[in-house]
Order: sequence, then structure tokens, then C-alpha cells
Amino acid sequence: ISETVRQLYRALLFAKIRHEILVVNDNSSDLTEEKLNELTKEIKTLKIIFNPSPNGFGSAVRKGFEYFCGDMVVVYMADASDSPTDLVRYYRAMVENNADCVFGTRFAKESKVVDYPFWKFIINRLANLFIQILFRLKYNDTTNAFKMYRRHTIEGLKPFLSRHFNLTVELPLKAIIRGYHYIVLPNDWANRKTGISKLQIKEMGSRCLFIVLYCFLEKWLSKGDYKKISDKAIQASTKSNVA
Repeated sequence: ISETVRQLYRALLFAKIRHEILVVNDNSSDLTEEKLNELTKEIKTLKIIFNPSPNGFGSAVRKGFEYFCGDMVVVYMADASDSPTDLVRYYRAMVENNADCVFGTRFAKESKVVDYPFWKFIINRLANLFIQILFRLKYNDTTNAFKMYRRHTIEGLKPFLSRHFNLTVELPLKAIIRGYHYIVLPNDWANRKTGISKLQIKEMGSRCLFIVLYCFLEKWLSKGDYKKISDKAIQASTKSNVA
């Protein structure tokens, strides 16, 4: 965790991006809390939040969504699998394109993937292909957690259902079917060098399928009730209220 936070901080500082680094400690039983407390002494933009219960990837990310202070938020893995350079690219692309979301893909020609487990790769590609066909998408990495959202987008995607890794699917699918403007950038990925991932593929299969089918039903049966309100409609409403 220490090296991950330091690399992220150096990249944001060098790029002159105002930021906060919000680490959600998901009831860890190792030395994570101690390491984070040490880091706060040298990194003033670091903020720590504790997620006592219920635990899980999705629950921890949702806790972070409750407390972040900026206009944008990115889900960044603490195992150093994501690249801080890519995060800077996400930010600049979001600003330049006035996008609601920036989605990364690890499976573009420009992407660099290091040490991706073979069977995990096969399952990942099949799962993403299924989602592409079902929702008629060109985007090929819906399961990628490394994505950036504007604050109003996060608010527009609520309520969240997922408490585990299926949140990585729920967020982008809701954003797409609800009409938020997203752009896709290639991003690099490197397998963790230490520790063991908590992602259990067998356990997550039914949870991810549930979320995919839930979003599919929303797309076809909600009659557009959750669609993003257009910027023009917001401006017209504002003018009306002022008048």
C-alpha cells in the first residue's frame, strides 16, 4: 500500500492536479492501518476511511463514494495493478472532452498487460464478450475496475446494489444505459507482486450475472425513467427558476 500511494501522489503532484487520495481500509487484519497512518505524515493529500462491515470490494468502493470531496472520482486498485500515468491521462481526457465517465480497456493494441493469469484471461474475455453481445457494445472491458466518473454521474447511478467485485460491472453498465457520455482509453495493467487477490471467480459468477441481467431489464423495461437529464434541460430549468 505504501508504494502504491507514493507512486500515485508523485504522478498527481508532477501533473499539477489538485487531488485527494482516499484510501478505504476494508477492515484489514494486517499492517495496512499502521502503514497508512505513517503515510499521512508525509502525504498531506492522503485521507483514510475505515469500512468496518459489511466488507467486500464493492462495499469499500461505495464507502469511498460517500466521502470523496472532488468533482471527479476514480476507482484505483491498491495492489499497484493500475498505472498512475494512466490516471493522469484519464483526468485530462475527461476535462478536454467534457465527459461524464472515462473507461479504460486493457485489451487494446496500445495497452500493456503484464502477467495476466491464463484462465482468468479466458474467463474475462468470455464474460466481456457476453456483455458486449447482450448490450450491443463496442467497449470490450466492462469488468475493468479502473474507471473515472464525475460526481453527478455517481449520483445518477444510485442506488447501488453490488457489495462485491460485481460493482465493477454495475457502474459502467448503468452509466451506458442511462445515457451518460463516456470515452474509452487504453490502459496498462500489471499483476500484483505480493499478496493474494480476494476475487473468487466461482463465487462472483452468479453475482455478476445478476447485475448484468438487472441492468439488461432496466434498459428494456424502465421506459427511460433513469435516463440522464440533458444539459439543455438543466439549463432551461435553471433559467425558468431564475425568471
